[in-house]
Amino acid sequence: MNVPGWVLVLPHVNGSLNALSLVLLLGGFALIRNGRVQAHKRSMLSAFAASTIFLACYLIYHFALHHYTGSGSRAFPGTGVVRGVYLTILISHIVLAFFVPILALRMIYLAVKGRFASHKRWAVVAFPVWVYVSATGVIIYAMLYHLPAGWGS
Repeated sequence: MNVPGWVLVLPHVNGSLNALSLVLLLGGFALIRNGRVQAHKRSMLSAFAASTIFLACYLIYHFALHHYTGSGSRAFPGTGVVRGVYLTILISHIVLAFFVPILALRMIYLAVKGRFASHKRWAVVAFPVWVYVSATGVIIYAMLYHLPAGWGS
């Protein structure tokens, strides 16, 4: 069965959404460090929106891929050491990605409630986790879709 073009474009959309989220997160950090609270708020909420859209597209992609091919994933094309590097990044990404929505929603809640001291304390954990997940999402995308087959042997 042929996979429709709209399904095949989703990984590229997902990679772009992860990159956008990363840029917005880093920009939001720079903004708050410079005292630009409203701009920080817009940047961080935009990062949350980009991550939410990513999650929706990611799930749609994997369900659609399974529907059209019988497999919900794409095999990693690399071999040898690069495969081990890929799997290490992937596993840490998956484990930490589970916590991003929880942490992000907690951060938003604290900010909305005006509990900025708690918001700042939570940010010490939430921010690096979210940045790591966004950055490794881009790296995983690049390794999975842009490495030549058999690379690393």
